Amino acid sequence: MAPEVTLRQLRAFMAVLERGSFSEAAEAMHLSQAALSGLVKELEGRLGVRLLDRNTRSVGASVVGTAFEPMVRRVLADLDEALKNITNLKELRRGLVRVAAPETLSCTLLPELIAGYGRRHPGVDIRFDDVPIEGVLAGLHGGSADIGFGPAGVLTDDAVQAHLIRIDPLWAALRPDDPLAAGAAVKWKDLRERQLINYMPNLALNVLSHVPPRHHPRDIMPVHRVNTALSMLRVRPGYAICPSMAHSLVEGFGLVFRPLLQPTVTWHIAIFTRDRSCLSPAVESFLDYTLESATSPDDDEPTRRGGTR
Repeated sequence: MAPEVTLRQLRAFMAVLERGSFSEAAEAMHLSQAALSGLVKELEGRLGVRLLDRNTRSVGASVVGTAFEPMVRRVLADLDEALKNITNLKELRRGLVRVAAPETLSCTLLPELIAGYGRRHPGVDIRFDDVPIEGVLAGLHGGSADIGFGPAGVLTDDAVQAHLIRIDPLWAALRPDDPLAAGAAVKWKDLRERQLINYMPNLALNVLSHVPPRHHPRDIMPVHRVNTALSMLRVRPGYAICPSMAHSLVEGFGLVFRPLLQPTVTWHIAIFTRDRSCLSPAVESFLDYTLESATSPDDDEPTRRGGTR
C-alpha cells in the first residue's frame, strides 16, 4: 500500500527546495519555521527516506529528494491546473452549453438570445442545433442537448422541466397582393376560403381547437418547415400562421404580416432543462439568462410538463 501523504507536506518540501531555506519557505507559506519543519519531517517519515540534506549553512535535496522533486512538481502542477479549470467553470470563464430548438425559434428568438449571452460570457461555448421538436426532446433525454426550446405543452414526463418564457400571439403572413393585406388586422373567418400553408405540428390541437369550427380553413397544405411555408406563400395564394416574433422573418420573404383576431390565439414558448441539480454552472447560467431576458411580462411562473395554450 502506498504511504499516505498530504498536499501541505508536498508543498512544504517544494517550498524549501525552491528557496533553499526553511525560514524563507516558512514565511512564504505563512507558517512558523517549526511547523514547516514538522511537515517535512512527517513527509520523510511517511516515505521512510531522507528527502533533504541539512547543515548549518544550507539545505538541499538528497539523492532521493532530487529524483522525487520533478514528480512532486508535476503532481502539484496538475492539481493547480485542475483547480484553475474548476474555478473557470464556476466563474463562467469556460464552459459548454448545447442548445436545441425547432426552426421557428431558431430564426427568431435564439440568435439574439445566444448573441446576448455570448457578450456577457464570451468564454462559454454555445453549440446550437436546429432540429424538429421531436429532436429537441430526444436530445434532452439522450444527453446530447442541455437546453431545449419549443411549445410549452409537448412534454410527456417529469424527466425534463418546462419553464414558460413567452406567450406570443399568432399572426397571419399574407402575400402583398392579397386584399386582406390592406387592413390593419385579419379575422379567422376572413381566411376560411384561403389555403393555409401549415408547418406547425399538432395544428388541430394547439391552434384550431381555440378557433370556432365554422372559421377553420377548408384547405390545408402541410409542409415541414416555416421557411418552406413562407417560400411557397411567395409564389401561390394562401396564408401562413406564425408567432408575432417572426415579424422580421416574414417580411424578409417580401410578405405582409398582420395580427390574427377573433379569436386571438397564443403560442406558449418554453425553455426545457433537466433538474437544476444536474446542470453545469454554464448551463444553469444560460437558463437564468434566458428566464431574465426572454420572459415577457405576462408569462406565468415556471411549470413542469409544459403549460396550456
